[in-house]
Amino acid sequence: MSTSKVKAGQLWSKGKEDLKKQLIDLKTELGALRTQKIAGGAASKLTKIHDIRKSIARVLTVINANQRTQLRIYYKNKKYLPLDLRPKQTRAIRRRLSKKEASRVTEKQKKKTMHFPMRKYAVKAEV
Repeated sequence: MSTSKVKAGQLWSKGKEDLKKQLIDLKTELGALRTQKIAGGAASKLTKIHDIRKSIARVLTVINANQRTQLRIYYKNKKYLPLDLRPKQTRAIRRRLSKKEASRVTEKQKKKTMHFPMRKYAVKAEV
């Protein structure tokens, strides 16, 4: 069983299997500490519960981040991206027309601008 807190920097270099194994070890240790708590264990053992819980969270964070990066690589050149990998932004921005859609002009509008361009006036500036 581990005795010190898990450092996040060390976790990033580990592989998927190592992380899963460490997660299982931490969970079993947490279970043992919880049974000691019920049985009336020493106070020093009980303070470790907090550290173990936080270590489990760190390991899970690294696992999930690695999984998300792999998914981003997989979906890089696909047409659609899963909702949780898309940029969050605001609801209004997500529903806004894209730049391409906003710049499109109807055939009628094209003819109108071609045949009736903006008039140019020569105005004398007063000095």
